[in-house]
Amino acid sequence: MAKRKAAPRGARTAAPRKPAARKPAKRPPARLTAIAEDQRTPEQQALVDAISSGPRGRFNNSGPFAIWLHAPAFGMPAQKLGGFARLETGVPPRLSEFAILVTAQVWPSHCEACVPAPIAEKAGVKARTITDLRAGRAPRTAAKDERAISDFIGDLYKTRRAGDRNYKRVHALLGEQATVELVGILGYYVMVAMSLNVFRMLPPDDAELPFGAEK
Repeated sequence: MAKRKAAPRGARTAAPRKPAARKPAKRPPARLTAIAEDQRTPEQQALVDAISSGPRGRFNNSGPFAIWLHAPAFGMPAQKLGGFARLETGVPPRLSEFAILVTAQVWPSHCEACVPAPIAEKAGVKARTITDLRAGRAPRTAAKDERAISDFIGDLYKTRRAGDRNYKRVHALLGEQATVELVGILGYYVMVAMSLNVFRMLPPDDAELPFGAEK
């Protein structure tokens, strides 16, 4: 066995290199100006009141609601559909929240991946599954029913259809009504992701962007 050569007397050993500090992802400015409370029109205030008095219980001037405040006639039916899609369908909350996170991964939307994550975990989605989705990985450690939902969503978004095998798995899991509602949930949150991405609505400044720098 070859002997390791000793360093020359007086020679300095190199100090281990520290890993380079990770630069924060680039954050371009939002494309819409926030509307202050004292600048709202009656239509905008009506939208705020509808959201606050609905199942969400309050209005946050962020995310899709901050966008829709600029178009309150559109925002009113959109928020009503969103309240139903998020909180009132026959899809179990855990699977509904999981489906929202998968949609955020497919698009991808920073805000949609960050904001619902604690809600999904509270509903029963494993922390490891949420981490995988936010990192862009397949949720291989997800529960069996969640993987059926994930495969169905991936099939739908990739082919714009749903193959018989994945459809039958979801239909057996949810039944007819909730399967219809699941497709509605997906459509709604695709619209949300599109809005967030186009208008560059991002998580708070102290939150990491799950999908890297913005263009």
